Amino acid sequence: MDQESLAAWLTLQATEGIGGRTLIKLVQRFGSPQAVLAADVAQLIGAGCSKTVAESLRRDPTLDHRRAIDRQCAIIERLNIRVCSFMDPAYPARLKAIADPPPLLYVTGDWPMSVEAAVAIVGSRRATPSGRIVTERIAQELAARGVVIVSGLARGIDAAAHCGALAGKGRTIAVLGCGIDRTYPSEHRGLRRRIEEAGGAVVSELPVGAPPLAHHFPRRNRIISGLSLGVLVSEATKESGSLITATLALEQGREVFAVPGPVTSEAYQGSNGLIKEGAKLVESAQDIVDEILPQIDTSLLKPLTRGHGSSVSDESLDKDDAAVYEVLSAEAQSVDVVIERTGLAAATVVASLLTLELSGRIRQLPGQQYVRL
Repeated sequence: MDQESLAAWLTLQATEGIGGRTLIKLVQRFGSPQAVLAADVAQLIGAGCSKTVAESLRRDPTLDHRRAIDRQCAIIERLNIRVCSFMDPAYPARLKAIADPPPLLYVTGDWPMSVEAAVAIVGSRRATPSGRIVTERIAQELAARGVVIVSGLARGIDAAAHCGALAGKGRTIAVLGCGIDRTYPSEHRGLRRRIEEAGGAVVSELPVGAPPLAHHFPRRNRIISGLSLGVLVSEATKESGSLITATLALEQGREVFAVPGPVTSEAYQGSNGLIKEGAKLVESAQDIVDEILPQIDTSLLKPLTRGHGSSVSDESLDKDDAAVYEVLSAEAQSVDVVIERTGLAAATVVASLLTLELSGRIRQLPGQQYVRL
């Protein structure tokens, strides 16, 4: 986008009384943001503006206002931020179809949004170790098949989704609840850099400099679901903000998926509740692929190289190692529990756990807990 168009979009967006829907409607009616700014009061009223808004648009911006717009344009140019307007051919068609699409998208990284297959993965910021592991595995399997993973760069499940996509050598998109020139939370700067370097993108609808205020995040959730064919809630309490994303997905006509968890666990009350209400129960990436296949060009997908619950053959592990592996699952278990369930000697179980961990089949969690990958 050239500087003149960018400045016009920013000027319109900063005009009091003009929301996203009105802004898009005006630009569509007049053909460009510059034409909207050049229209007279009568034309603006004829296009649906109130007299107050029309007069505000015709009023010359203050010096402070012009300086603020100039500063934003300078930052965008200096940081090599791409700004994609609703009128841009590169604007994602799926997002354009929602009820309240953002007029502008600020992007860093790559933005080849002709991608047809994208799935959002969201969940608790205070994710359990098993929740993170399951999320990483599903995201990795989806990404390995060519599915773009969309999430919010938050702590917990979001971070696990992005990391899983990167491990699957796929693309992932992070949608921020702050200005594109910021990273929130700050400890995810490294993760953001990895996303961008791997061909993914970081996106925000907020102007540069916008802080991560609480009310920004429910709004950004409509973009996460809007970019996607479906939303997977991997782990969520009853109060989790990820349930907002699931609700938005339903309103947008998207698929809603959820990973089941123990009925006694508060961490899964929200996601289990979604399943009770009709969300698709998901145990593996294939469960999601089966649902989205009718909506996409199957040539975009690659074969799954590793499915969930794949058994370990006797040829790959000896008898004791196989016995230990078979009693492990996505739920963390202590060494004592594994000893009790297998009936093997403690030394044998410890040796087998080490062998399985070194082979990448299981992972040790804090407190001498183990989960199956």
